[in-house]
Amino acid sequence: MKKATLLLLCFALAFCACDKNDPVVSDADLTGETVDVSSLPVSYYGIRKVFVLNEGQMGSNNATLDVLRLTDGQYITDVFKKMNPSAGAGLGDVGNDIAIIGDEVWIIVNNSGIVEVLSAENEKEIAAIKVPTPRRIAFDDKYAYVTSWAGAYAKWEKDENGNSNLVGSANPKGQVYKIDLKSKKVIGSVEVGYQPEGLVCFEGKLYVANSGGISYQLPPDYAYDKTLSVIDTETFTVTNSVEVAINLKDVYVNTNAKVLYVTSQGDYRSTHSALYAVPFSGDMFSYKAGSYVTVSCKVYNDIYCIGAANEFDWENPARDWQGWYYSSGHANYLSFDLGGIAPYGLYMVTDKIWFIADAGDYFNPGTVTLFNEYQKVWTATAGVCPGHFATW
Repeated sequence: MKKATLLLLCFALAFCACDKNDPVVSDADLTGETVDVSSLPVSYYGIRKVFVLNEGQMGSNNATLDVLRLTDGQYITDVFKKMNPSAGAGLGDVGNDIAIIGDEVWIIVNNSGIVEVLSAENEKEIAAIKVPTPRRIAFDDKYAYVTSWAGAYAKWEKDENGNSNLVGSANPKGQVYKIDLKSKKVIGSVEVGYQPEGLVCFEGKLYVANSGGISYQLPPDYAYDKTLSVIDTETFTVTNSVEVAINLKDVYVNTNAKVLYVTSQGDYRSTHSALYAVPFSGDMFSYKAGSYVTVSCKVYNDIYCIGAANEFDWENPARDWQGWYYSSGHANYLSFDLGGIAPYGLYMVTDKIWFIADAGDYFNPGTVTLFNEYQKVWTATAGVCPGHFATW
């Protein structure tokens, strides 16, 4: 979610689940914008669909789900609403994460407090699970794990002199919720750091990035969280807390080298965004691997990033974008032209085939662009604030 939304009060909007009596039909009859999918490795990877989650605008209840159908190159917008006509409120307010396990699509709807589970085959709703202010999701073979801000918020209002005043806040520590994949029921939760974001599951441990995205606005410390929480999935208890950097966001794992990679969003003013490496060891120390990480993605065991050295220049919408990836202990820089695209989301099928989402002005429909060999192939119109991808 973009930084500006962190300043707003997270009011839970009404969410209308779809009628389970809606006829189950295929989405094969839905049509949209026709795009060229010939460069996508459908046969080798077995990919049938690319899902695009559009966050929408906070408070507008306009999160949507798009689908790129690789069988015929149809990019179809707002497919959840089309396949669940009884869902009066649509997908909900602020789509924050999407992931696929088996033939199910799991979607985090942050401000609505919902974890939505859909059929990957036809986008029909399977379950809507209540979790307070959920943020991100990860899986093992039995459970889904969801980070939650646990109702943290800060509400500011301007007085007659134009001064901003804090008029309401809550700053509890965050939680990770444990959901049974079969029953779709929450079976437990554990407290972590302030405002947790991304998480990854590896060898019986969960690694959770704590941001402090609300804490930095509030007394007495006005400080971001800096910690990575380590959770034992068997006992579902926190076993360690590793200090990394402020305002952590995404977590990846190199399964071969057994190294964690964690992104930091910085403070948007003087401390730049960056990528940090955290080797698996007794003390789990961290070190900086590279700067400027607006968006990131893992491919194989490498971490790809796009960022800008002038990321603090908020008056200038243009950015000096640069791409790079971290592999085998080294940062390697890439040369390519985004052609005016401002990355808001990144998904890579391979190291050469990229989807980049551009949120535009954050109020109107954004775009999704396919790159192949660092060259633009096509751009499709998405929903409002496209930012998250998954493939099935």
